[in-house]
Amino acid sequence: MKNQTMPSTTNNSHPSRQRYFYAAYWVMVTLIFLYDRTYLIQKAGLPNFFICALVRVSLLIALAWLNIHWLIPRFLLHEKYAAYFTLVLLLLLGYLVVQSGYDFYLFGYVLGPGRNARLSASLIYNFTHTSLYLLLTIALKFSMDWYEQKKIVQEIRLEKLQAEVNYLHSQINPHFLFNALNNLYALTLKKSDEAPAVVLKLAELMEYMLYESEQTVIPLEKEISYLNNYLELEKIRQDNQADIRLTVTGDVQQYWLPPFLIFPLVENAFKHGISKAVHNAFLFINIDAGPTLDINIANNKGRIPPTMQNGGIGLLNLRKRLELLFPGKHTLEITNHPERFLVHLKIMR
Repeated sequence: MKNQTMPSTTNNSHPSRQRYFYAAYWVMVTLIFLYDRTYLIQKAGLPNFFICALVRVSLLIALAWLNIHWLIPRFLLHEKYAAYFTLVLLLLLGYLVVQSGYDFYLFGYVLGPGRNARLSASLIYNFTHTSLYLLLTIALKFSMDWYEQKKIVQEIRLEKLQAEVNYLHSQINPHFLFNALNNLYALTLKKSDEAPAVVLKLAELMEYMLYESEQTVIPLEKEISYLNNYLELEKIRQDNQADIRLTVTGDVQQYWLPPFLIFPLVENAFKHGISKAVHNAFLFINIDAGPTLDINIANNKGRIPPTMQNGGIGLLNLRKRLELLFPGKHTLEITNHPERFLVHLKIMR
């Protein structure tokens, strides 16, 4: 869960990666041809043997290059199938004419499946093998294009996800500020001596919001420190009449989370729970940083049942953030009992 950063869509290695694949493919083709024609060393000598391999592989590379960079983009991808297959057939026949003439020049016969193969058998053999090499290059090209396209689509999806998360996150800060100022305003109306302490706590909260909220992930302990400050502020506003407890167990240092991930649940508990309760208000928060991160929140309800299942902007944004950041790796359960709300958030690694 640490270092949850979103990849960029910048990708400058695509052309060079394709060149490496093509180079490896033609090295393999050359080695296969050399192994298949070793008998020519004794029959025609080592120089002619290597010259034959060089010319054949060069012709195959030229054939494949014309097909990949000219025929496929201009005809096959534009659904001009008749023109494409006709031109490919003409290229194959042209290759056979050039290659057969060169074989006659070097050896006096066309290279085929055996040392004394007939001309027709040799031409059929060369045609099928050349067609096979050409099909393999087409398969290689489309496989690499498919892989690169899949990567681009994935990177665009992740970039869109990050943009949406940033948008949702940008909505949290004004919402938080509005509620915090309401807290301070309530104390100033009562001319409470606690107002300076509230201002100090609010300054600490604002510092967290300014310097930590723009990070992709932060240590869980920083989020807990922020929650502690917020709870202290709320205790002052509640005149210490509410039973507010935060319990933390496990190794919090092993978890890194996006900022303001737990806060909306706590804020919602105050907004729809403690602030509406007539007496015996309570809020119990338990954070267990074990093999999975378990967050349990319990608070009582006021006389007017809140619509917590739908929630306000904070809770709705939290649901969206969880779906975007932890797809299939989280559960958020909100249970509306007659006298209390129970919230259980589990985040798996």
